[in-house]
Amino acid sequence: MMTTKGERAAVPAGTKTADTTQMTLSADAGRQGRKVMSTCLRAFVNAVVSGEVPEGSTLPSEADLMARFGVSRTTLRETMQHMVAQGLIRSRPRAGTTVMPREQWNMLDPVVLDSALAHADDFAFYNALIEAREVLEPAAAAAAAASADNRALIEITRSFEAMRLSGGRDEEAFSQADLAFHTAIIEASGNWVFAQFGIAIRAALLASFRKTNRASPSFEDALAMHEHVLEAIRMRQPEEARRAMQALLRHARHDMEGVHPER
Repeated sequence: MMTTKGERAAVPAGTKTADTTQMTLSADAGRQGRKVMSTCLRAFVNAVVSGEVPEGSTLPSEADLMARFGVSRTTLRETMQHMVAQGLIRSRPRAGTTVMPREQWNMLDPVVLDSALAHADDFAFYNALIEAREVLEPAAAAAAAASADNRALIEITRSFEAMRLSGGRDEEAFSQADLAFHTAIIEASGNWVFAQFGIAIRAALLASFRKTNRASPSFEDALAMHEHVLEAIRMRQPEEARRAMQALLRHARHDMEGVHPER
């Protein structure tokens, strides 16, 4: 039997229908729970990374932590499980839960990295990042020069042109384009490990570029060094691309040392 507009079709007796109201409430509760857990995690991680809860210290009781962060026991335990997994804390029977040394933290975890960037004004943090880039990016540039396809080359070129168009006057636009340039080269290498590492450190790279680009005395010099890398990749010259990237990173190191003269 057909139904007219505005009519609901009859449901045969005994047929079970989904309780959409209950499903909506459950979904809303789930989203709210994840939001509370995320907020608690970021606050707790920030307390550790900032040194408010220092390395080697023993955490307060579960009840005290629940009161401090205003969360349930379940949310607190989920938060602490994540922190254990990232090496920030360790729990032992009868010994309590202690904050681990910074060397054991997973600094590439997004929440840990975000907090570290908010508090990392020391040279050591950015020096470690540049050291990692000095190993990875010259190799990525050489690989990109050897095997990047046309789509990858277009992306690298587009990012460079965005740097040029910023004119150095808009520091944020230049930094964003700088990030896109280096990321495009890492992706163009075709090495999935390089690509995953690039994704993991995007936030740290952007923070580093913001610092060094503000400190760089010459926009034209910085742009010329990036163009040298681009041309070596476009001309399919792997060793020249490697050397050009090494020179660019030496320049970045020099600028970073200018930002942090005391170390």
